[in-house]
Amino acid sequence: MQEDRDVGTAGAPEARRGEEIPWQVMSRVEGLPLLGGAGEARLLLRGEASLTLQVRYPKGVSSPPHAHRHESHVYVLSGRVRGTLQSETVELEAGDAVLHPAGVIHTVEALEDASWIEVKTPPEVVWS
Repeated sequence: MQEDRDVGTAGAPEARRGEEIPWQVMSRVEGLPLLGGAGEARLLLRGEASLTLQVRYPKGVSSPPHAHRHESHVYVLSGRVRGTLQSETVELEAGDAVLHPAGVIHTVEALEDASWIEVKTPPEVVWS
């Protein structure tokens, strides 16, 4: 997602039209390969304190166990996912939300084609 890493000017007001924001293949998270295939991600906005992205995983794609230095707020737009936060398993569907605190090991698996919005603070690009 190299060309999207510099989206916006931190602290400057910005509006972007969805159809103008490119999707990029997402095959790694925190340097680790996704399991069962690849997803897609697009960087919607980036500010001084956070970034917002949209992620899509087709059914069967999952992330390996990983942790981030940032906090992530996740809101599921469509589909169904199963995630783990440390040792707790949760299933989420459209309209559900979850918080991944910084440093907490977690996973996500698409039980069906799924899409979600993720807000990361502080802003870090940890996917490719």
